[in-house]
Amino acid sequence: MKDWNQERDRIVDWLRERVQKAKAKGVVLGLSGGIDSSVAGALAKIAFPENTLGLMLPCHSLPLDQQDAELIAGKFAISYQIFSLDFIYDSYLALLGESYSKPLPLPLANIIPRIRMTVLYYFAQKENYLVCGATNKSELTVGYYTKYGDGGVDLMPLAHLTKTEVWQFAKFLEIPASIIEKAPSAGLWEDQTDEKEMGICYAVLDAFIQNGLGNQQDIAKIQKMIKRTEHKRQLPPRLERHS
Repeated sequence: MKDWNQERDRIVDWLRERVQKAKAKGVVLGLSGGIDSSVAGALAKIAFPENTLGLMLPCHSLPLDQQDAELIAGKFAISYQIFSLDFIYDSYLALLGESYSKPLPLPLANIIPRIRMTVLYYFAQKENYLVCGATNKSELTVGYYTKYGDGGVDLMPLAHLTKTEVWQFAKFLEIPASIIEKAPSAGLWEDQTDEKEMGICYAVLDAFIQNGLGNQQDIAKIQKMIKRTEHKRQLPPRLERHS
């Protein structure tokens, strides 16, 4: 069992150290209304009480997600701004000769987090902040995030915590129960959930990550996901100069 007081302090110190090393002033992060961004937002606010900016960037999003994001911002007194990306996203689709539909094909769905990344980095450069991500160890391990989207960040303070541990941490931080208890989702369409998309539940995934446990079929599936997404966790390969 983790000592969550100690874990909170360790992450806060790490955030301050990394921001100071970059000669930046604070952090900007997306507030989606999900548990990961809620935990990241709470920790960022502790680390930088006056220099944490939350951005809510709905894109054909569910109203409940917006409400939950505002709930977190209010509870932890996080300064925030809201920018609807509907128009810019629809413009991308029109440019590509596509139209919005549910469920979104993956190539079209991945445009959304990449637009969000662009907005986050605009504010990061404008304010001399670093972009703080919310990807956890479970998602990082199997590549369940968008390359150069929600994976395009400067800091990943939750990358060492499994989803199960993020849930535990959220309770310690007193994240509202409504956010802790709702099914994890990217909020791309109604009834879209992380576990449905991955085809595996977090309990099974985390048991493998933490202890190597699981039945043969689940382990084979997880290992296949890890191998297939290895490129996401590496810098782009470079052809070295021929001597």
